[in-house]
Amino acid sequence: MSVVPAEKKTTAIRPTPPKKANPRGALGVYLRPALVGLIFLLSWDVGVRWMHSDIFPTPFDVVKGVWELAQAGLLLKYIVASLFRVSIGFALATLVGVPLGLVLGWSIPAFQAFNPLIQIFRPISPIAWIPLAILWFGISDAAPIFLIFLASVFPIAVSTISAVRNMQPVYLRAARNFELSRAELFRRVIFPACLPQIITGLRISLGIAWLVVVAAEMIAVNSGLGYLIIDARNAGKRYDLVVAGMAMIGLIGLGLDLLVRRLEHFDEVRWMYAHRR
Repeated sequence: MSVVPAEKKTTAIRPTPPKKANPRGALGVYLRPALVGLIFLLSWDVGVRWMHSDIFPTPFDVVKGVWELAQAGLLLKYIVASLFRVSIGFALATLVGVPLGLVLGWSIPAFQAFNPLIQIFRPISPIAWIPLAILWFGISDAAPIFLIFLASVFPIAVSTISAVRNMQPVYLRAARNFELSRAELFRRVIFPACLPQIITGLRISLGIAWLVVVAAEMIAVNSGLGYLIIDARNAGKRYDLVVAGMAMIGLIGLGLDLLVRRLEHFDEVRWMYAHRR
């Protein structure tokens, strides 16, 4: 007579949600940068007045330049144009770079075949492609979008490849125990495990894309913040508008970086991913 052991009752262990930030610490996060920014602006103003410069503007001159652009309706127009080009080019690079990196990181034969080609094209500066982009696409939005795509796709692909190849083997051993299919393996194991490093690669690539769109707009199009800078310099040497364009580029770049950094809280992303239905 055989005795079948009773099934043990197991309690599913649900991951705990991430802890909330300390309010005092969050206050310091805003106060310290604000204090440094204030000191920078005061030093800038004192330096310009001390040198008695008639060319380089003071912070107040730059604010007046921004207000002038806003009243003329150009500021919002140029910001939207630049963000549109970056969004399209970066989205295309993400849609190509992440799947390509996952496949090349997982498949050794594919990596051996395509990695030399990637390493040849990756060091070429996107600025070097500007003459060819103008030749192929003319003076249109397609030229800077193409340059942004080239600038972003290689860092995204390389970071994704590195994430897959450096993944901890324990994840793969657990997946084999559950006999997951290849599609489920990528969706439920490989992609979540590689997500933090992929997000870091996206953050770096977005910064590069924002740099490239400004350079491309100085040459390949007649709108955007890059065009604003070169046009203000040529049209009467309006250096207040030049610095105003630079300031807007920096502030928007900071905003984009903060937006992507929100995704770097991997505990939150993993917790949301584990609880999705």
